[in-house]
Amino acid sequence: MKRILLMAALALALPLAAFAGNVDFTNTGGTLTGTSAGLTLTGSELTVVDGLGGGIVTGGLGSLSFTTGGLTSGSLTTGGTFAAGGTFTITGNGTGGIPNGVIFSGTFSGPVTWTEITTSGPNGSIYYTLTGAISGTWYNGTIVNGATTQITFNAGKNGFTGSVPLGSGDTIITTVPEMGTLGLLGTGLVGLAGVVRRKMKA
Repeated sequence: MKRILLMAALALALPLAAFAGNVDFTNTGGTLTGTSAGLTLTGSELTVVDGLGGGIVTGGLGSLSFTTGGLTSGSLTTGGTFAAGGTFTITGNGTGGIPNGVIFSGTFSGPVTWTEITTSGPNGSIYYTLTGAISGTWYNGTIVNGATTQITFNAGKNGFTGSVPLGSGDTIITTVPEMGTLGLLGTGLVGLAGVVRRKMKA
């Protein structure tokens, strides 16, 4: 009986231990270009990864790139909303235990917000932030979700005119499945333990 209780406790704990939680990616640099058909980020370097195996890893770790859907409201210069879709890819280069190859491949799962931020002062420099939810495939084949925020450098007093350098970005991927999935996995393992117990008694 003690063995069965231990197996049941282990079965319920396994799902929680098997999935890490959130993985945080920081990217810097690159160029954000686009038209009303969509925005594209190229040349952005992955510089910090937190939560993927060995804690915080820094350095030149890979790249991050994306494209958005088309502009659905607002404008490129004053801010607006882009459609879901496009692409979003995080690639590692194998440094510091980071996987070598595509870590995440997905799309924007909802509208992408493009926000203008005008600084005070005589020049009135304009910056932009891009935020959106993403979903796609993790490097181990599981389906995961997340969100990203990308911040541009100074676009000048005229704002976005087709291209702007990216300052930095932060993307968080949630690698924990929904609680329903965890419950089903735990229940299945408990059931399996019961079958093993019956076979041992027979």
